[in-house]
Formats: sequence, C-alpha cells, structure tokens
Amino acid sequence: MSSSSSVRVRAAGTAAVTVVLSLALAVPAQAAAPTAEPAAAPGPVTVEEARLERAVPQEILRRSGFDSMAPAFARSLDRAASYRQAEKAVARHAGALWQRAVDRAQGRGPLVGDLSRDDDRPLYWARLGMTRELRQWQPAFEFTDADRARLLDRLERASRGQDSLDLSGGGKRLKRIVMTGFDPFTLDRDVRISNPSGATALALDGTVLQTADGPARIETAVFPVRWADFADGTVERTLRRQLPKADLFTTVSQGRPGRFDIERTNGAWRGGFGDNDNASRLEVVPVRDPASQPQWTSSTLPHAAIVAAQTGRFPVYDNTSVTEIPAGGTTPVVRPDGPTPGSTARAGGGGDYLSNEIAYRATLLRDRLGLTTPGGHVHTPVLQFGAGNTTEVTDPEFVRNRLDIIAQVREIIRVAAAQDDGKSAR
Repeated sequence: MSSSSSVRVRAAGTAAVTVVLSLALAVPAQAAAPTAEPAAAPGPVTVEEARLERAVPQEILRRSGFDSMAPAFARSLDRAASYRQAEKAVARHAGALWQRAVDRAQGRGPLVGDLSRDDDRPLYWARLGMTRELRQWQPAFEFTDADRARLLDRLERASRGQDSLDLSGGGKRLKRIVMTGFDPFTLDRDVRISNPSGATALALDGTVLQTADGPARIETAVFPVRWADFADGTVERTLRRQLPKADLFTTVSQGRPGRFDIERTNGAWRGGFGDNDNASRLEVVPVRDPASQPQWTSSTLPHAAIVAAQTGRFPVYDNTSVTEIPAGGTTPVVRPDGPTPGSTARAGGGGDYLSNEIAYRATLLRDRLGLTTPGGHVHTPVLQFGAGNTTEVTDPEFVRNRLDIIAQVREIIRVAAAQDDGKSAR
C-alpha cells in the first residue's frame, strides 16, 4: 500500500436524509414534562459503502455466497428490542463473518460459489453491506448516535479479527506471531481490486508453522484503509495487549510491482493520498503523547536472513531508502541508506500512506512498551490480473499471483520465526 498509487475520483455523495420531528403542545398551566432524547436518525452511507451499488461488488458477493450475510444481519437487527439485543446481534454476525472468511480461505466447509477460496474480497464487501445496514437502521427503542457509533465499532473489530487475536496456550515451546493485513484500496481506479495482504491474513489465521526453531502459531487481523481509524487508535488498541505476548510481529500490505520489500525504516508523516472514503491527510502522524514522538522508527525483523532465503517466485529486497528533510533544510531529499541525524520524515521505506503508518505505529508501540520483539513491515508485490483482463473479476493468472504471494509471505514468516531471539523458551 505505497504512496505511488494514483489519486482516486471522489464517489458521488449520498442523498441527505430529512427527518421531521413533531413537538407535542404543553398542557396549559402545567409544567412541561422532560422529553427523552430522540432516537438517532439513519445516517447517510459512506463513500466506501456507496461502491456496493456497482456491478462488480454485487458479482463478487453473489459468486462467493457472501451476498446472504448483510440481509441476514439486517433481519437480526430488526428483531432486536433493546440496545443489548442489538449488541449481541452485531457481535454474533460480525464474528461469524470473519470466521466464515477464514474457514473459506483455509478450506473448511463447502465451497459456495465459483470464486477461489483465497479471495479476500467477499469479506470486504460483505462487511460494508453490514455496516451500511447498521448505519441506516432505525430501531423502535430509544437509540442515539453514540449507540450507533459503538455498534459500528464493535462490528468493525469483530469482522476484522481484531478482537479475537489469541496468543494464549500452546506451551512454552510454541512461538507466537502476530500478522496484520489490509482491505482492498484504490477502488475508484479499479473496483475489482483484491489485497494480497488481507488474503494472507485469512489464509494464515490460527495456523501453525513448523520452523527450524520449533513450531509457531500465527494470529492475524485486517485493518481498514481509512486515515480516521488510524488517528482514533485502532492499531494501538488492537496490538497493545498482544505485542508483549508475541515472539514476532509483521504488518503486511501491498506495495510495488513484482517484488517484496522488507521495509527498514518508518516515518512520522502522512503524505495526503486519498483513503477508501476519499479523505486525504497531509500531516504528522497523530499519536498520543506527541511530545515524545520520534520522526523515525525501525524494523527489527531479521532482514539479512529473509533476503538471503529468497523465499519464492518474487525477489525480496531489504529496503533502506527514506525521504527526509535534512536538519536545517527545507527540501525533501531521498536517502537510499536511511535517515540522517536530526532529519524530518517525509516518507519511510514503505512510503507515506497507511502501510508506512501501520508500521510506524506498531514499532513505536513496541518501543514505548519497552519490548525487544522482532517486528516490522513487509510489502508484497502488487496483485495483478492476467494480461488483457480489464473487466472480469477473476482469472487464472490473478488467482495464481495471489496464491504465490500468500505462500511467499508464509515462508518469509517461517524464516523470520526460525531466528532464535531468546524469547521462545518462556
């Protein structure tokens, strides 16, 4: 998810919803009774949710069998007679969506539809169908904007595997690994897009690798491509309790064509490229306690071992380049060997988009927690369709590319986990 992606066209705005409230007349000579807070009106769909109306998302949902998820969720919401019942419906359906996507990717259960099991897009579009239903739902009971926001947050976390990360159990010899992926993005450029990092998260969640240093279990989660969620602390909230238990962590995203990059340095800068809601941010990465915020953080993945292994079809590089404003300067400069002392970040090795930001936040969290856990960012190759395919949602080359990327990320993690960091015998 590098900053080289082209700027997308803003999706058409959704229609405003008008709500008419009638006020009862007070009875003469009596004090007016206090009125309850009115129920929250249905909200307009987001830019991201509005893309659901296009033909391609509907085809992906239909051809995967995930087209039933949002309607079933809506029916469950309509049966809720209280906030507590609605909360239970959200938790049940959102968690089931994540588990269904993981099971599908890992070959459990019957294959519904003709899309390959490795496809991450059904999860993405089904989630948006569910958030749209929740955003527009109006219950019969008292229900506020804050209530809706809490339920939307619960839906997002549960359907992304963020609140089901589990590094417990397995014994002292089992290494524990956290891996994160992303949603598809640049969807106004090509709405068919898949993100191999999200597909890898589904394929690896809960799996055990046999490494040269013993077994290792991988727990995964997926993050949105939205600046606002990152500013609200979604990365830190998800990883804060997990990193102290982990023996290794890696954030993963889609990067450059034809190559893997192990990104060495991350920068505290947002470059302004539009996210999945077509929002842009050009600013210092917003974090808690900015007074102690460094301009740069570093990967501690075993770069040399990963690069030496050359784990699959695509070449793997140790990327040490950054873009900085040198101390005392005003103009950004590309530094192939990393930042110079006192410089100001303008792009990490992974660019200035959300790939760089998740790597920055995860490694900054590691440092602030005082951990020595190996961790950093892996950029996958861009997932490409077969030559000449400009309209079909899938093709054999597209599937082969995604499967090869998934397999190579797995091998990169295997190599990294095999390096003895002294933490495995806890």
